[in-house]
Amino acid sequence: MSALFNFQSLLLVIILMICTCTYIRAVAPGIVDRNKQGFLGLFWMSARIGERLSPYVALACIVMAIRILIQ
Repeated sequence: MSALFNFQSLLLVIILMICTCTYIRAVAPGIVDRNKQGFLGLFWMSARIGERLSPYVALACIVMAIRILIQ
């Protein structure tokens, strides 16, 4: 089943994208910051969400990990 049709997989993909973009922006900010408009702007917005809501994103990662381990 595709991640687009399974809600849990879709949430996992979104959370992993937020975490990855935030990490890339911390290591090499020029890569993410130069693309603030258009489709690649989604990565910049994901990095901003990860920076500003980091406790909630971390909690979401922990909850998803526990949920995957239980299943």
